[in-house]
Amino acid sequence: MKLFLSSILLSVSLSSIAQNTVVATGEIAFDQTASHAHSGIAIIPEPVTVTKQEGHFVLPENILIQAVKSNELKQSIAFLQERLGTPTGYFVSATAAASNSAQVRLVLNDKNDAVIGAEGYHLQVTPQQITITANKPAGIFYGVQTLIQLLPKEIESKEQVKDIKWQVPCVNITDYPRLGWRGLMFDVARHFFTKDEVKQYIDAMVRYKYNILHLHLTDDEGWRIEIKGYPKLTEVGAWNVKRVGSFGTFMPTKPEEPRNYGGFYTQEDLKELVAYAKARFVNIMPEVDVPGHSLATVASYPELSCTPDAVNYKVRSGERIMDWSRGAPPLALVDNTLCPANEKVYEFLDTVISQVAQIFPFEYIHMGGDEAPHNFWEKTPQIAALMKRENLKTMPQVQGYFERRVEKIVEKYGKKFMAWDEVLEGGVSSKAAVMSWRDMKYGIQAAKAKHEVVMSPTQFAYIDYMQADPITEPKVYASLRLSKSYEFDPVPEGVDPKYIKGGQANLWTEQIYNIRQAEYMTWPRGFAIAESVWSPKEKKNWKNFFARTEQHFERLDIAETKYAPSVYDPIFAVKRTADGKLLVTLSTEVEDLDIYYSFDNSFPDHFYPKYTEPLVVPIDANMLRVITYRGKKPIGRMMHMPIEEMNKRAPLKK
Repeated sequence: MKLFLSSILLSVSLSSIAQNTVVATGEIAFDQTASHAHSGIAIIPEPVTVTKQEGHFVLPENILIQAVKSNELKQSIAFLQERLGTPTGYFVSATAAASNSAQVRLVLNDKNDAVIGAEGYHLQVTPQQITITANKPAGIFYGVQTLIQLLPKEIESKEQVKDIKWQVPCVNITDYPRLGWRGLMFDVARHFFTKDEVKQYIDAMVRYKYNILHLHLTDDEGWRIEIKGYPKLTEVGAWNVKRVGSFGTFMPTKPEEPRNYGGFYTQEDLKELVAYAKARFVNIMPEVDVPGHSLATVASYPELSCTPDAVNYKVRSGERIMDWSRGAPPLALVDNTLCPANEKVYEFLDTVISQVAQIFPFEYIHMGGDEAPHNFWEKTPQIAALMKRENLKTMPQVQGYFERRVEKIVEKYGKKFMAWDEVLEGGVSSKAAVMSWRDMKYGIQAAKAKHEVVMSPTQFAYIDYMQADPITEPKVYASLRLSKSYEFDPVPEGVDPKYIKGGQANLWTEQIYNIRQAEYMTWPRGFAIAESVWSPKEKKNWKNFFARTEQHFERLDIAETKYAPSVYDPIFAVKRTADGKLLVTLSTEVEDLDIYYSFDNSFPDHFYPKYTEPLVVPIDANMLRVITYRGKKPIGRMMHMPIEEMNKRAPLKK
């Protein structure tokens, strides 16, 4: 994870974009600032245009899908058959032949429609028929995802649901993406996720029109990819000691503790995942993180380190290995870097990259480059000799030397080099693509230097950050609320858009131990990022988006996909009055919620005092409990704020 911000808690902005969404009904267009939801339409990400017509299409009990080019559209057909058939209990068949009786038509254009491009589609629903047209199979697939969102929420069920009126509102939709790179990064190095769990993650992301899965495959805690010729990478590097709790604070491991927690993917596993993703129009980009974040590598092959003591190193299990007290780069307590002055490192990386390039057909390989500590390099004779030989003056220049050599290896195998934005500090070629994470400004700098850029900044797109107050969330060093994620604009003003490939959200998994928590952290912030990279900028509207999000919460409930309800939790602001008493101000991220509270150790409901103004904490109180309601219905979680915690947030001045 990117840790240099460890002392900073991201501020939460509740500002929203003021543009309104306009939906046309027949000949009349009306302003719908609140939501499509009230008209029965709640699509995420928001389409380019939606024109609502009178009437509905009602699904018959025998549904026929016509797809003339059925071989090209087999994934869309299979998805429709499963989704339309399972919850309804209806019979769904498909034909490649011309048919006047088909209720659903999937049509690939014979003549290119320049408006919708390679991933766009037109969706028309009349009382008689549903028609999706596109230039390419990907467009049909995305049109199918939109169609499913137009059906009742019960369409998400994994079993038959009775007594539902299975109908679709009549609409004309034209839709296409704003950006080509619409990514999610899934860190499978900190905690290993099985092949089936990665497939599950892919299935969820394509529902919201993501098309890049960035797999973070190597780090201090694990090496997850089989490399022929280097068996210890998976025999040693893929395993650590299982610990649970607050990552980064675990006690050092003991020699007798079993190193049996982890796992790895064989090359055949990864080829299977690549094929699975490709069938769903997702490219998988592999990341091998070097020269830092390489303790699993060094523990497997100590000769790749600059540090003689590396022979005693073990794969990290969550104990503290970095000192961030002075900011970035950190001071390493153990040397988790590959040695830029060691030729064996480049031989190793040549082998790794050659095999990675064969497994993953995607044009980019991500080679990390972030957070490499320099303090061990500074006292290494080999590094000093390298600096003298290559006329390098600083440690960033040493890393720049390393990155340029790695870039050449990547290019040697027909791939494009991508790395985190730190690589700009030591210099890489203009062909290197940059993933901007530390701040939007680094992406802006890279784009102005004519690098291709993917925006994934911490302040909008780090979905491992807490989503609500630390008293309810797994403790991470920063917060990122849904409304802040929704402010993400991957194409900032003053930058030539041709250098911005797109954007993505990053899910680092130090504190994420299982796929259910991965889902919880991804959704609904994944909705916000999806809309930021797909929908037209001028269509973004917070009220509209959140009203649609609430409808998708109901869909996720039925689909049994976990998500975070944190957006309903009150926001606490604590300060001191002039006479030193605690004063707590409560606010909410969304409108139309009431907050009820208690200081008397009981559990408030809507008969308790309603919050209307800042609260002075009673002198002997030890707990503030709060809950949000919408009308008479509880909607937020019961939150327990210890007075001791508030004292820490607003300490008395001495």
